[in-house]
Amino acid sequence: MPGRDLHIGDIVIENRLQWCIGGAQGSGVDTSANIFSRACAEGGLWVVGKREYYSNIKGEHSYFVVRVDRNRVDALTEGFDVLATFDEETVARHFDEVRKDGGIIYDPSLASKKVADIPTLDKRIKDEFAERFRQSGTITIMTLLEDAKKRGVHLFPVPYSTLLSGVSAKTGEKRQSVLGRMVNVIAVSASFALMHYNLNELESSIDHVFGGRKKLSEPNKIAAEVTYEYMAGNFKDGLGYQLSRVATEGKRLLLNGNQAIALGKLAGGLRFQTYYPITPAADESTYLERYERFSVKDGDKKGSLMVVQTEDEISAITMAIGGALSGARSSTCTSGPGFSLMSEGIGWAGINEVPVVVTNYQRAGPSTGMPTRHEQGDLKFALYGGHGDFPKIVLASGDVEESFYDANLAFNYAERYQLPVIHIVDKAMANTTITLPYFDPDRMTIDRGLFLGDGTPFVLKEGEEYERFKFTESGISPRVPIGTPGGIFWNTGDEHTELGHITEDPVIRDRMMDKRMGKLDLALKEIPEDEQYHYFGAENPDLLVVSWGSTKGSILEAMARLNQHSGKIGFLQIRLIRPYPAQAVIRLVKSAHKFAVMEMNYVGQLADITAENTGLLADYRIVKFNGRPITVDEAYVSLKRIVEGKSEKRVVLTHGA
Repeated sequence: MPGRDLHIGDIVIENRLQWCIGGAQGSGVDTSANIFSRACAEGGLWVVGKREYYSNIKGEHSYFVVRVDRNRVDALTEGFDVLATFDEETVARHFDEVRKDGGIIYDPSLASKKVADIPTLDKRIKDEFAERFRQSGTITIMTLLEDAKKRGVHLFPVPYSTLLSGVSAKTGEKRQSVLGRMVNVIAVSASFALMHYNLNELESSIDHVFGGRKKLSEPNKIAAEVTYEYMAGNFKDGLGYQLSRVATEGKRLLLNGNQAIALGKLAGGLRFQTYYPITPAADESTYLERYERFSVKDGDKKGSLMVVQTEDEISAITMAIGGALSGARSSTCTSGPGFSLMSEGIGWAGINEVPVVVTNYQRAGPSTGMPTRHEQGDLKFALYGGHGDFPKIVLASGDVEESFYDANLAFNYAERYQLPVIHIVDKAMANTTITLPYFDPDRMTIDRGLFLGDGTPFVLKEGEEYERFKFTESGISPRVPIGTPGGIFWNTGDEHTELGHITEDPVIRDRMMDKRMGKLDLALKEIPEDEQYHYFGAENPDLLVVSWGSTKGSILEAMARLNQHSGKIGFLQIRLIRPYPAQAVIRLVKSAHKFAVMEMNYVGQLADITAENTGLLADYRIVKFNGRPITVDEAYVSLKRIVEGKSEKRVVLTHGA
């Protein structure tokens, strides 16, 4: 096939780069990034990608960063090796982030466009350009590109209009509305052509992303071929990067955090999910809606679940509670404001000992905040939200792979201890696309606790009434689904007796509070340590980094770099935040010379919670709250400065890409 074996330039770096594509929302940025990521993954390369977008439907700028490596990668670094653009705003926003010896793919027809005329570019950025390039006269896209060129960035003008004419000649398609949708694939193809990547991998990815619909995939494959031919004929010096197929062991997945959690819930026995659409949580439920009927492991049987979109988050939590009362493994998912609205319902589940799971995808707050940006700002609310004292477990996943297995753990905790469980993740995890080894559902065990609804006989002695909230030594009472013959009980938001009848008796109140709250002590004793926390690194480290959630990948890679030349670094990832593993944390912190807490919120919420539970004050708080995840480089530099004795006590990270 034309262009398949054409190569461009000399190879400098093989199978290691960071790539970015951007454009107006609705212009196919996500599709192009998915094509790029899958093509790399099909070639045996490891991929991690991050999606960034505004909270509007069309028009505002969005971009997708993908890191590719021969070895497994779990986090992004700063800067790009290749910036693929097909509009002027992407050049304006990201030209400064392209590394020396990297490349920018751009449309030369846009080079004369004035930066001041880009309607969706922030005024702050325009003002900064006006000051920075005040000697240049009118600031155009070419002004910015020439500045990048002076820094050693290579420029690759790709005439999209000319290439689309070539596509038109081969396909017979004349409509610009149709042809214009291919510019994103041309940008991807130009990138791969510069990096010598086999066209077969790209075409296979195009087929997959377009679902085998030939009316869509065939013209886009032709666009890829036309682009490969053009790049080979016009940029013989190339870029200096090569991507090539590598041998792999075992099967791999390419998926994002929303999908991983949805699959984890399915494998863990989810049968009822509710939601009200909210970013970035809704993608989990819409993914589940696609698989409400599914194959089961044994035989030809089909499994099923029900997914219900409710009118608001109050309905979502209360309906999920109803599902749990009926005996189904039930959950809901939400973000920010929706999680706030659920607080009364979660309290109702707490006083009634209902095993319901809430997956909270944190985003930047308060209020509506930045609906499509990242933050770890809900931790204290997850722990303390709701009036009065009631038990709930808060479980924090550290990466996409962990979140799959944690989705099942959340159900196990909820049903074993008969309480609400908050599975707390975040926007970065939800919108991270990554290659992973195949999940192993056999690693999962399903623990339904004292549930008399899966074939366990429910028998009452003559004249005996079923006491749903019976006082027991463990504090956990046998549970039956509503509708069980003889299993009549009452639920109310009030304090109640063992039967569920309302009471204000002070003795019963004391006993019921002890019964419910004692479950947290029991959980801390029974939950295995590796589900409570993970420790990485040397014993008795010079510096111990304590963190939670999606900072994990960046910290681990930064720590590996530091341990090569900057002393001993340890990393303590807290997974179970309520109940808090205080004794283990005290032991590990006291083994270190210094300890720092790194997290993505303004005040340092985990640092506060650690102090509250252990009495230990962090020597350093490293925080970030501008809506973008912590990069490997930010983690590395901030920790290195601590090791070198050059750090302030509170460090604010500000990288914006």
